[in-house]
Amino acid sequence: MNDNIVIRSAKIEDAHDILKITRQAFLSYIKLAEISDTKALHETIEDVLYDINNKIVIVAEDAGQILGCVRVEITDDVNAYLSRFGVKSYLRNGGIGKAIIKAVDEKMTEHGIKKLWLHTSSKISSLVRFYYGRGFYIDSTDKSNGYIRALFCKEYK
Repeated sequence: MNDNIVIRSAKIEDAHDILKITRQAFLSYIKLAEISDTKALHETIEDVLYDINNKIVIVAEDAGQILGCVRVEITDDVNAYLSRFGVKSYLRNGGIGKAIIKAVDEKMTEHGIKKLWLHTSSKISSLVRFYYGRGFYIDSTDKSNGYIRALFCKEYK
């Protein structure tokens, strides 16, 4: 990963870039998962702005350009849910995603979170490997969205 990349909390002015990266990431996701649609593709700028104001939103930035992002909602005193994770396609497998998850881990520890949850397609082996490599495990699977999604969990001490 480039030494100039900064991992930081999102600002309101990042919203358009976050929306663009999320759309790009989830267009790739639906192709790899062999599904036709996902809620992430129907987000509006207002949805992103809401999340910046009400959730933990982390971005990776280089020279003013947003390269990746993630959103985390603290759902109760000990649990949080990770969503809308994406890195620009031409930068994937370069360490940006790992750096973003490391920043998420630090935020979870700061907030006293014991379990971080997320859903992803169990069919996309690269995502499954990525999350396992970051300390997540599959808690369960379901087909509530019309395809097999794995519910991943990461536990913090």
